[in-house]
Amino acid sequence: MFLLSKRGPTHFMYLVLGQIISVFGSSLIRFVLSLHVLDMTQRVDLYALLFALSNVPLLLSPLAGAIADRFNRRNLMILFDVLTGIMILAFYFWLFSGNDSLYMIGAVMILLGVMSTFYAPAVMSSIPQLVKEEQLEQANGIVNGVQALSGVLAPIIGGILYGLIGSQSIIGASAIIFFLSACMLFRLNISFSPSLLTESMSKVLVKDMKQGFSYIGNQPFLKRAMLLAAMLNFILTPFFIVGGPIILRVIMKSSDIMYGIGMGLIEFAVIAGALLVGLVAKHWRIPTLYRWLLVIAIILLPVAFSTTKMALQFGTYPAYFLFLAGCLPIAMLLTMISIVVISHVQKKTPNAQLGKVMANLTMVSQCAAPLGQMMYGFLFNTFSTNMYVTVLIVSIFMFALAFLTKNMLHHEGESAS
Repeated sequence: MFLLSKRGPTHFMYLVLGQIISVFGSSLIRFVLSLHVLDMTQRVDLYALLFALSNVPLLLSPLAGAIADRFNRRNLMILFDVLTGIMILAFYFWLFSGNDSLYMIGAVMILLGVMSTFYAPAVMSSIPQLVKEEQLEQANGIVNGVQALSGVLAPIIGGILYGLIGSQSIIGASAIIFFLSACMLFRLNISFSPSLLTESMSKVLVKDMKQGFSYIGNQPFLKRAMLLAAMLNFILTPFFIVGGPIILRVIMKSSDIMYGIGMGLIEFAVIAGALLVGLVAKHWRIPTLYRWLLVIAIILLPVAFSTTKMALQFGTYPAYFLFLAGCLPIAMLLTMISIVVISHVQKKTPNAQLGKVMANLTMVSQCAAPLGQMMYGFLFNTFSTNMYVTVLIVSIFMFALAFLTKNMLHHEGESAS
């Protein structure tokens, strides 16, 4: 089904193509730099530290949202792509001259995080300007699907290229990728009406951030949507990141191939959920989203059973397939619910506030994931001999979240279609 674009069918496709190039380039350079750090230091702790530091710029999201609402969003995307390309190109020539430093790599990864933080709200707040309201879910699904697919393909392609041509050549090629993305976005047309400045830009942006916080604070649905997004990222997203590898490798003792297939299928379930959400969203309403959270809570029960000694006594394969039979629909539903909520937020938020709202929503939800990862580390360690207990706790959390969501959103009568 073709998207009904407000500004012609090609403009949204330019945004998507720019996203494909830019997100893939960002995922590729992060993956290659992480491999480079591991090869250079042989220390997993430093690798983990650098990845953690690259997420610190998320705290700049309120400023990124204010900038996305204050300036031309297309020009911002082009600017951040060009700046990223220049930074990576400078890093390439620095490496070419024979230098190599963990501190420099750390600085590059942090700057990549800064660029991604400022890039994201410009993209998410542009989508409602490019497609009709009734197809927001489909458009958001495509953008999210592109991001998820890039996350899957970048390590595969990056690993192959890393072995063939080495990190330095890939870094040089990555710079070109970002310049290509900027060229693609030049063809994008997003309406923008500049407002007159009566104060310095710094004071204006500070006021805009305060205004954004005030607007969110005065909108009950936005606060509830942020809480729901944060709880989903706290409960379910870390379950796949932390729990998936532990259950498949430690509990089920699956082979390398089975482990890779299992985690790959979960990733592709996320992509499928993003691409298919446009087909089902018209039948979903915000007040009844809790029903799908209940479905997830119920599906987690057989997932818990797959980790028990009773299930494992029949061998790895039955437990393995039962685990995936539960996790794949959960991953799809998690993606669909998230996109429906995001789309509803976009519909209810004025264009002048959209960048700030989307940036804060992203910051709150993504900052919840590391907390969830720490929780799962504690739970899996505490119940190491009875892993099913941890999965049952997750199921209980989801039953509780479904009850909370029903009470929070029962007045949201507008359809999420």
